[in-house]
Amino acid sequence: MTNKEMMRQLYERMAAEQQKYKAWLLEQPPNVILDNACKFTVREDIVMELEVLELTDAQAAALLRSRTPLADVYRAWERAETHHMDDVRDVIEARADTVIRAEKEKGQREER
Repeated sequence: MTNKEMMRQLYERMAAEQQKYKAWLLEQPPNVILDNACKFTVREDIVMELEVLELTDAQAAALLRSRTPLADVYRAWERAETHHMDDVRDVIEARADTVIRAEKEKGQREER
């Protein structure tokens, strides 16, 4: 099997796994849906990234050996150290600074 075929098969399996999870999730009460919103979104991101990601033959084959490659990748993501909250903080601070600059520039123009 070529790399392209393996990647297509892996994508299709992960996408099907996500569709099954989505169908299950939509049958749940609102509080369960909300509790799983982040998980759903991250899993969507994993599937989306797989569309453009280029894995080696060995990497693709390793993931294909799993019955639930998406769930496996998600569990690994959960355990991984990420900088998500640092990124959120940086965006908040940058937005506040942008507003301050805009207000300052507006005040200077009005003074003229």
